Amino acid sequence: MTDKKDTNNDELKLVDVDNQPRRSTQWYGKLDKDGFIHRSWMKNQGLPDHSFDGRPIIGICNSWSELTPCNSHLRELAEYVKRGVWEAGGVPLEFPVMSLGETQMKPTAMLFRNLMSMDVEESIRAYGLDGVVLLGGCDKTTPAQLMGACSVDLPTIVVSSGPMLNGKYRGKDIGSGTDVWKFSEAVRGGHMSLDEFMRAESGMSRSRGTCMTMGTASTMACLTEALGMSLPENGTLPAVDARRQALSHLTGMRIVEMVKEQLKPSDILTKAAFENAIRANAAIGGSTNAVVHLLAIAGRVGIDLTLDDWDRIGAEVPCLVDLMPSGKYLMEDFHYAGGFPALTQRLKSTFDWSTKTVGGITFGEANEGAECFNDDVIRTLDNPLRDKAGIAVLRGNLSPQGAIIKPSAATPKLLQHTGKAVVFENIEDYKERIDSPDLDIDADSIMVLKGCGPKGYPGMPEVGNMALPSKLLEQGITDMVRISDARMSGTAFGTVVLHVAPESTIGGPLALVKNGDEITLDVEARSLHLHISDEEMATRKAQWQPEESEYHRGYAKLYIDSVLQADQGADLDFLVGKSSSKVNRESH
Repeated sequence: MTDKKDTNNDELKLVDVDNQPRRSTQWYGKLDKDGFIHRSWMKNQGLPDHSFDGRPIIGICNSWSELTPCNSHLRELAEYVKRGVWEAGGVPLEFPVMSLGETQMKPTAMLFRNLMSMDVEESIRAYGLDGVVLLGGCDKTTPAQLMGACSVDLPTIVVSSGPMLNGKYRGKDIGSGTDVWKFSEAVRGGHMSLDEFMRAESGMSRSRGTCMTMGTASTMACLTEALGMSLPENGTLPAVDARRQALSHLTGMRIVEMVKEQLKPSDILTKAAFENAIRANAAIGGSTNAVVHLLAIAGRVGIDLTLDDWDRIGAEVPCLVDLMPSGKYLMEDFHYAGGFPALTQRLKSTFDWSTKTVGGITFGEANEGAECFNDDVIRTLDNPLRDKAGIAVLRGNLSPQGAIIKPSAATPKLLQHTGKAVVFENIEDYKERIDSPDLDIDADSIMVLKGCGPKGYPGMPEVGNMALPSKLLEQGITDMVRISDARMSGTAFGTVVLHVAPESTIGGPLALVKNGDEITLDVEARSLHLHISDEEMATRKAQWQPEESEYHRGYAKLYIDSVLQADQGADLDFLVGKSSSKVNRESH
């Protein structure tokens, strides 16, 4: 509450007991025309005079949308955040931002992650806010909101939407994404009827929330917890569990205290915090998409995070969470087993326990005393789901700036493999030819897909886990080495090399691969090699011609002209860094 009010230069000097002036005073503390306008219009919502007496103004940045099904309950969660803010003496004000429906948007939600981050950043900066609660949860909304908030650097805390309840079909648990890919392959291979496939659809998404597998949404929720940007259990609490409503209430209370403490993302998101998140991603069997998202978030706070850090820090960490797509359980099971806090106790020697969190305590203090209640779901160190499960970074003449693979979701015997390339020049070429009986391909071949990088698609879609040819599925083949400059869903699986950089569309070596070329994947050696001479590579490069883009206006053109490569987080070049929260000019 306010300690004192002084009048000087026609402005109310609204100061808390810590003698820190509120940022919102620049909007609501002036005794002039501008202050009148700001306060008067806000009062038409029924806010009393004392709402503007120096209380922290808390923005609730909400990505609610009926077009983003996993965020469709966030309006409800916002009400619980507001309860907490009011209880702690703040004033909550909810505002919408662009929402990215991962399962609904074309050509890919990733195209719009950076646009949403701009919406979040500019909304937070332009309004008279002292702190912000980020309400989101779908794959790209969490990183987009964090990127935008970090560029402003006001006190910030996250509430994720939470995972759906377990899917059910014929008395068994089924997982979003993961089982869709399996069922689809089974239909194409003649092992499942179309009628059975359609029946499974109704049991897959049976409550509000994000994918209940360890897809990108749940990965980023857990990594947000690992970064210290949310309260404990945010990563795993089911969307429909009343305890997520209680967590939202507690988060509303906490953001008010964070404003008083001036605890900002830049205080929390240190290099050590990102290193904790990389370790966590390995331990949970997290999404490969976390790589581009953490790189982008780090870029917004000025942290030098690289692909090499992913390999250096995470490669030796075991996967302990037995959860789809790497394992068999689902997010409900993970939470009931003790959730992310319990996992941290299994890896006490792995994490840095001294990093700060939004709770005002260290990472170690936030997770102290957490227990595991199911050793099948959260395994012990002597019984890991996968040993050395971190994302592997591959380099070589095919990926000089790096490529990645998720060993925990791959077939072990394919992690060292040499085969002849079957090349698809773009996604249309792939779709046209993949099921042709004349396709010259066998189980030892390596499928190569071009034209799916950040600039090429555009937006770097989740098509890297290419479905196998139907004629091989019919033979019982379930996995092959696949290479592309695309991404894949966090719910996907297979021996899939992703994020090849530089991408083919700008003339990266991937663009030069021809049918029949021999390629060697050697994950242990961290190598991806195209078996042609340097002279042949140079000759092909000289003959290569870029295709003209079909995008000539609007955001898509801005994106293509400005987007960085995957190894740099695929942010827009002019968005890297931050611009602070200062706004010096008035609107009238």
